[in-house]
Amino acid sequence: MHFHHFYTFLIIFITSLSTTFSQPHHYLKPPSSAVNVTPQESIELTLPLSTARLPLPPPECTLYLLENSFAYTYSQPPYTVLYSPPVDCPPPWSHAVLQLSGEIAGNQYDRIAGVWLSGVEILRTSTPEPSDNGSFWYVEKDVTKYSSVLEQSNISLSMMLENLINDEFTGIYNVSLSMLFYKDDVIEKIGGRKLGLGSGSGLGLASESGVYEEPADLVIPVGSEGSHGYWFRIENESEKGIREIAIPMNARKVVLELYVSYHGDDEFWYSNPPTEYIEMNNLDSSRGNGAYREVFVKIDGNLVGFEVPFPVIFTGGINPLSWDPIVAIGAFDLPSYDFELTPYLGSLLDGKSHTFELGVANSISFWLVDANLHVWVDENSAEVVAMTGVSEPSEYEESREYKFKQLDGSFEIEAERKSQSSGWVNCSMGNFTTTVTRKMEFENSVEFQGAGTQKTVEQKVKVKTEVTVVAENGTVISSTTSKREYPLKLSTSTTPGPEIDTNVMTTTISNEFKEKSSDGNTKTTIQNSQESEGSMLVKGHSVLSGRAVTRQTLSSKGKSSCFSRTAEAVDGQLLRDESIVACSSLNEDHHKLLSSW
Repeated sequence: MHFHHFYTFLIIFITSLSTTFSQPHHYLKPPSSAVNVTPQESIELTLPLSTARLPLPPPECTLYLLENSFAYTYSQPPYTVLYSPPVDCPPPWSHAVLQLSGEIAGNQYDRIAGVWLSGVEILRTSTPEPSDNGSFWYVEKDVTKYSSVLEQSNISLSMMLENLINDEFTGIYNVSLSMLFYKDDVIEKIGGRKLGLGSGSGLGLASESGVYEEPADLVIPVGSEGSHGYWFRIENESEKGIREIAIPMNARKVVLELYVSYHGDDEFWYSNPPTEYIEMNNLDSSRGNGAYREVFVKIDGNLVGFEVPFPVIFTGGINPLSWDPIVAIGAFDLPSYDFELTPYLGSLLDGKSHTFELGVANSISFWLVDANLHVWVDENSAEVVAMTGVSEPSEYEESREYKFKQLDGSFEIEAERKSQSSGWVNCSMGNFTTTVTRKMEFENSVEFQGAGTQKTVEQKVKVKTEVTVVAENGTVISSTTSKREYPLKLSTSTTPGPEIDTNVMTTTISNEFKEKSSDGNTKTTIQNSQESEGSMLVKGHSVLSGRAVTRQTLSSKGKSSCFSRTAEAVDGQLLRDESIVACSSLNEDHHKLLSSW
């Protein structure tokens, strides 16, 4: 790929914003015209916790964590209760599963929410937009990797969900949380790894090196103090979330797990035009700064991790009718992203505190970011010796080409980043060298036509990560590879509506997550594809009426297990939702497809 910086501006000033300017927005669903309709369930298609035993057998015990009504909670601290493990089935457990159930009726926007245990985030989620008849939903997530925190007593369990209540927004979110504990290994593996242990099971993101096959001995939060949530609120690219942390001297392995979500002017960052386009056209919008965002992790000022996040669309986004009742990929279980930091232990095992820094390059208001440090220790040693052998500066290349005349134009961005790190750790189990290579490729195209009334966005993100652990005698202990791809296509077209101050917007959305992972012996492929098309009559940010059709297929194939689920919804009615736990010809074709990239 040839990279260069090239900016072309063909500009003629205009003095006002066209009422039909097309831009993805956050909208409020229309009130229902139906009478005596029961509340409807909102669903997210996710991988099951087990493909071997469906439904799952009853847990050893269920611990009810909290129940709360989130009414006017804006700018309020998180709702917090005291947590202790269940007395009727104490640790250790084979698995722990977090269950969230919620319900709402009235008029309300969707809201972002987070759940923390002693400051450690264990779930990032969002809510459905309700109808007058009410909505309810469930979220289920394997949280076994947080076992070291779950085993602690008398610690805080907090949930943040900022909601507004007034004459217009009447919906109150009623939420309850429970924890299911299993003693037996009932949650089988697919493709050699436990589903949900890497990240949110909605996407099925695999960890970089199968790190959560055994939960860490210690999980340290990298976040805020908690008065306004434990996440850092990033308002612009100059703001950083910083935490001073001392790593235990007997640490033998460290992985950072990153949680992130985007809101406000950056909710649709992948569709943002450059600021120059907005300023030169006198547009009444602050959603600029181009369409490239990169979340980064630094230790003592040095870049150690980077991620272009998967484009999760919240239930009020672009066309809220598209997400009723099937929500967008990841909306109820936002993914987290793992970074193997073991090669950097050579600089961390000095008994001193080190600066962990989280930020978002090119960002505008606002992003919510925090992280967890998963630490494995050598129980047979008070101190572990380590050294960083290779820590090459990250290579980054970028090209931007902007062309526009008045409200029409095209904006293209390509970026590529590579990194490599390597270091050895000498513990009681031996001397092991961990090498991590990572490559990210980004392509984005935003195009306006028809005097700005038509907008098309195409984006593709590819990430490849390789982690190899080698013993001192040259024996390869483990070698894992993960390839992920996030293709996104989005188009909106806006025309004047039949009444004053109204517009008709048509939308088409295609969003997809693909992953291929291998540990040298076992290969796993995951594909989650969602397509939606619709139209709506809008006034301001309110949808007056409209229609939408949404189709989605989620499939996974491992060494001995396969799963596929297909769903379709039309105008708010679920017409199809079918699951197959078998290696069908569909999954065979899907496996061949993913093997090609």
